[in-house]
Amino acid sequence: MKFFRFLGFKKKPKAPWGKYYKKGDMNLYIPDISLYDNFKRNMKKYPNNNAFDYFGKKTTYRELLREVDLCANSFLSYGIRKNDVVTICMPNTPEGVISFLALNKIGAISNMLHPLASENEIRDDLINTGSVMMVLIDMDYDKLKNVIEETDVYKIILVRPSDSMPFLTKVGYNLSIGLKTKLPKNNSKYVYWNQFMNSGKDYKSDYHFLGRKNSPAVMLHSGGSTGSPKAIVLSNGNFIALTEQAKIVFDELEVGDKCLSIMPIFHGFGLGVCVYTPLCVGAECILIPQFKAQEFDKILMKHRPEFVIGVPTLFEAMMTIGKKRQKEIIAMMKSERQDRIKLNYIKYIISGGDTLSLSLEKRINKYLSEHGASTRIVQGYGMSECLAAVCLGFKNILEYGSIGIPFPGCYIGIFNESDIEVPYGSEGEICISGPNVMLGYYNNEKETNGALHIHDDGNVWLHSGDLGVMDKNGFIKYTGRLKRLIVTSGYNVYPVQIEEVLEKHPAVMLSSVVGIPHPYKQEVPKAFIVLNKGYRETEELVKELKELCSKNLPRYAKVYEYEFRKSLPRTMVGKVDFRKLQEENNKLRREERGKEKI
Repeated sequence: MKFFRFLGFKKKPKAPWGKYYKKGDMNLYIPDISLYDNFKRNMKKYPNNNAFDYFGKKTTYRELLREVDLCANSFLSYGIRKNDVVTICMPNTPEGVISFLALNKIGAISNMLHPLASENEIRDDLINTGSVMMVLIDMDYDKLKNVIEETDVYKIILVRPSDSMPFLTKVGYNLSIGLKTKLPKNNSKYVYWNQFMNSGKDYKSDYHFLGRKNSPAVMLHSGGSTGSPKAIVLSNGNFIALTEQAKIVFDELEVGDKCLSIMPIFHGFGLGVCVYTPLCVGAECILIPQFKAQEFDKILMKHRPEFVIGVPTLFEAMMTIGKKRQKEIIAMMKSERQDRIKLNYIKYIISGGDTLSLSLEKRINKYLSEHGASTRIVQGYGMSECLAAVCLGFKNILEYGSIGIPFPGCYIGIFNESDIEVPYGSEGEICISGPNVMLGYYNNEKETNGALHIHDDGNVWLHSGDLGVMDKNGFIKYTGRLKRLIVTSGYNVYPVQIEEVLEKHPAVMLSSVVGIPHPYKQEVPKAFIVLNKGYRETEELVKELKELCSKNLPRYAKVYEYEFRKSLPRTMVGKVDFRKLQEENNKLRREERGKEKI
């Protein structure tokens, strides 16, 4: 399929925020190379610095490059070549990152897939992307062993979470969680990571694909206008643009600083901002494969990271749980040096993935101040279609309630339904143009054309589906969504996708899914259901609906509440009025909280 390729601007859009950058910053230079070569070029400046910390095991940049090159040869030995699609279905582990860089070296495309996706979603994705090989965390083998047979995947590399752990941690893991994991026996389709890497030692090749910035590199995943998942194709240039922007925006970030890599690598936020960018500026990535909010304070005390990135729910949980665990925290303080509990080492603390409310922003800043931090939280904005981040609030020019100003070299405009830019202070759709914008959706021309529009200035603009307002200085405020969407713990959940699954059950005549408040996850799905004649609400029916959703939807899209009604409210044109359902539910919750206070 034909892709959009960024070849520069036909006409430079207006940029009132340009005055906040140094002269020349807006003319962002992006070398015409692959993301692997960009990484290699940068790491030569600090080869002996630590690239990873994984459960206490350190890996230097020199060691990482050696592993990446060996992994590339291993993929070649198994027949992977330029433009082949290899699916990486992994949490934050060294093997996942190594595979991503190695595939890019040989010109193959990494398809980053959520390990919590349902069986059917994974099968459909493997088929739709034409994946021929897969890197898979071992605990998901049992879930996928059957659906894999329906795809063109001819080899699966199984990775144990313990493969890169230090010795004692590895022994403990293998004697506990590792024993519960069911693995294949005598199946030629599967190969373990260590065996796979050994194959590269015997494969003598210096093959190196000299990728260009407009070449496809990675696929991430998002829901479409109908909620159906689609593959976002990102270029080498998308990743390199982000690293070059980061060098300007995060000017206090130094070689050797630590970045807390909590956000998952199958998400643009995690892969682009929390892993690839730090690796290209000489930082150390603290890889956290499975994050628990209640452990957040311990992680901070242990690693003392200068660079902390998360979603609003993470920081909400940090403060809430911190209050509940005061006795435990005091005990930790007695066993540690007194200054270990302080947060004065943090240079940047960034929130993304969903809107940070003004009240939460102020509470977090108060929390940071009380714990000795000299910085304050800043809010970023982006989407997977532009590798997660294009806009950020700066510490020294921050406006409360704003998502900040665009990164240098990237342009944001507010447009109406006719693709005409609206005056400052007027609401419209947030649109993005520049080197951060995706190539398109894989084999989905309709969705690509719906998202990428050529405006009157001759430039291609990505339509975000979000509403916003820009002031005369270029600061942007997010005001809402054009598209129907639930954001839970930073993940996008499309109600229509859940509704389609629920309505496959013979008992369900009609359904409508809305987002309801949750103390840690921001929002979670709630389903309103009308049953067909002859069916009634029972515990068995709810159980069947839960099983149906579990099989066909990712775990983060779990329906938290079911409410059965005789009918659902309608709009003037006869559609289900989901906004009214949401308002009714919110009103009921407020009334319940009022009674509790009495």
